[in-house]
Parts: sequence; structure tokens; C-alpha cells
Amino acid sequence: MPRLNSKSRRAADQQKAPLGQLRGCPFHELRVKFAATGLRPTRQRLSLGWLLFSRGDRHLTAENLAEEAQASNVPVSLATIYNSLHQFSGAGLLREVAVDGTRTYFDTNTLIHHHFLIDGTLVDIPEVKIDPLDLPPPPPGKRVAAIEVVVHLRDASA
Repeated sequence: MPRLNSKSRRAADQQKAPLGQLRGCPFHELRVKFAATGLRPTRQRLSLGWLLFSRGDRHLTAENLAEEAQASNVPVSLATIYNSLHQFSGAGLLREVAVDGTRTYFDTNTLIHHHFLIDGTLVDIPEVKIDPLDLPPPPPGKRVAAIEVVVHLRDASA
């Protein structure tokens, strides 16, 4: 087998498979997601994206993700985590679910659905039709785009 000089190696490296043709590789799939939404695939975004999306649909706070990043030896500040989560949400990769006005969860399932809040844990409500009851009419020129429900639960004995 012939040995390649550095110029030949660089040329071979430039002939990598195009984005999206490396199915099954989580980092390439993440790069495709980012490219589709216009997000630049920085090292920190890729690392956080891997932590977020590699485990299926789930709900996290920025603090949860910071703990996972620290446990995975991903050097990233809490401020960067917040910024990245908001960028992912703005790009449509995550949904923000505000609870109590004091805590925001980030949901990797971006489809419209509802949640139970059980002892500080957000859980998807199985697909059911929520009756919007008697909503007031929206202001002129506006329409209801979605209704999201978070049902807060407690132990029955409390």
C-alpha cells in the first residue's frame, strides 16, 4: 500500500462523505440538524446536542444539563448552556415549557403535547384531546396557535 504524503492525506480528508450520508453517526446527524436550522456546529453545541438528543425524548432544566455535562467531562459554563438551550429552542430543536414562572424545562419532543408536573418532574401526558373550555376571544388580528397544559399534581394525601 503506498504511503501518502501530507498533501495527499489532506486531499483524501477533503473527500469525506457529504453531510447526511453518514447515517447512524450521532455527531453527523446532529450536524445535519444544525445545518437544517442554520446553527453553526460549534464544539460546545455539538457536545450539548449529544447530551440532549442521544437519549430520546426527555425534559431537562439548564441545571440538569450542566450536571450531565460535568459528569461527562464537557467543559461548559452554565451561561453557555442557557444560551445554547435558547438557541436550540429558537431554531425549533427544543420546546421551552415554563412552569410556575420560576422554572423552565426544555423538551426534546417538539410536537405539541401536554404535561404532568409531579414532584418537580415533568412527564408527558399521553395523547388526549384537551378541551379548551371557554377561552376568551383573541385580540383582533390574532388567533390561537396552540394550547399547552401543565397539570400540577400532588400526593392524594397532601
